[in-house]
Amino acid sequence: MNEVITIGVDLAKNIFQVHCVDVEGGVIVGRQLRRSQVLPFFNQQPPCLVGMEACATSHHWARQLIELGHEVKLMPPHYVKPYVKRSKNDAADAAAICEAVTRPTMRFVSVKSMEQQSVLMLHRTRELLVRQRTMLINAIRAHMAEFGIVAPVGVPQVKKLLGIIADTDDARLPPLARACLESLVRQFLSLHEEIALAEKHIHAWHRSNEVSRRLETIPGIGPIIASALAASITDPEVFRNGRELAAWIGLVPRQNSTGGKERLGHISKQGDQYLRWLLVAGAMSVIRHAKRRGTTNLPWLAKLITSKPTKVAAVALANKMARIAWALLRHGGTYQRPAAAPAD
Repeated sequence: MNEVITIGVDLAKNIFQVHCVDVEGGVIVGRQLRRSQVLPFFNQQPPCLVGMEACATSHHWARQLIELGHEVKLMPPHYVKPYVKRSKNDAADAAAICEAVTRPTMRFVSVKSMEQQSVLMLHRTRELLVRQRTMLINAIRAHMAEFGIVAPVGVPQVKKLLGIIADTDDARLPPLARACLESLVRQFLSLHEEIALAEKHIHAWHRSNEVSRRLETIPGIGPIIASALAASITDPEVFRNGRELAAWIGLVPRQNSTGGKERLGHISKQGDQYLRWLLVAGAMSVIRHAKRRGTTNLPWLAKLITSKPTKVAAVALANKMARIAWALLRHGGTYQRPAAAPAD
């Protein structure tokens, strides 16, 4: 019997599909495995190349199979899709994964550690809580506006509305409406505390991680962005240069070029949506600060701010921040601010 050298695994919650081939590409095994059968099955196989689509559970299974001596490679699902032949089913998906993992031009996703996954889970939890808090703020504002009570935009300004709700002597709110708003306020205050606690945990991990602290030296990057970058980018050598990292995040123009004619559009918005949002938000803070002070130590940014819309300049700066982050991740060190231009 020929020896298995490559295995494609179609992951699922309970029923997994495996597709095993030999050195000549002949199918050796093609079967379904229940969750409890996965590790015993791979423990019986000789060390080989295992391909899986990158998903929520793929990093867990990759770590398990690496401990058994296998070489595991994760691939973005949309890169595997072209290898699916005709109808889509678990067997066809596993065969496509087995084929795609052997392609020399395939892009792979680095396997994250348990610590990195925990930090990213903390970020996702905070993001969810912030969205829920925003929903409550909008609801409170909308309900109070029905009675002609409004406040300036911003989370700190909500305190003015909370004070009105707590003041039982304020006749602008009927008792029944006040009772409904008090229920929303209790949820808002609870979420506010949970968000503060999540940020406290993020800051604590940031202080304990050397890579995250080095990334914080980049202008526009604070503990939240630095910790997200450090946890998301497992191996910077996966990217040949900073431009590839910026493209992976989705901060480069979408191309529709042909016949030697280059056509560039809006940013692709592919890759990691959360990192892209954080970097653009950090860039916006740098630009707002530069506009308030009326100066910046980056001549190209000062020229961009005056000639382009603010959000266009922010995306360009976010692209620059991503490339600087790759350089620090790849080569070490901290960010060195450029020397000021000599006066004429």
